[in-house]
Amino acid sequence: MAEITRKELVLALLGVHEDHKPRLSGVDLSGLNLSYLNLSSADLGAANLEGANLEGTNLNRAFLGGANLQRANLRGAYLRDAQLIGTDLRGADLTDARITGTMVRGCNVEGAILPGSFTQLA
Repeated sequence: MAEITRKELVLALLGVHEDHKPRLSGVDLSGLNLSYLNLSSADLGAANLEGANLEGTNLNRAFLGGANLQRANLRGAYLRDAQLIGTDLRGADLTDARITGTMVRGCNVEGAILPGSFTQLA
C-alpha cells in the first residue's frame, strides 16, 4: 500500500487533478477519521480503509473496487451510484447508508451491518 501524507490527502480532496476527482487508489487510510467529508466521485480502488470512520461521508459515484473496508464505520454514508466491486466489507457498519443505484458485485459482507436494501443488491 502506498503511504500518503496529510498534505497529500488534503490536496487530493481539493481536487487538484485535471478532472477534479480525488484519486486515492491504493492508499492506506486505515483507522482515519474521514467522517462527513466530500469524497464524491473519488477513486478509492484498492484503498485500505480498514477501521476508518466514514460516518456521513459523501461517497456518491465513488469507485471502491477492491477496497478494504473491514470494520469501517459507514453509518449514514452516501453511496449513491458508487461501485462496490470485490470490496471487503467484513464487519463494516452500513446502518442508514444510502445506496440507491450502487453497483454491488462480489463483496464480502460477512458480519457486516447492512441496510435492508443492500441485501437486495448483493
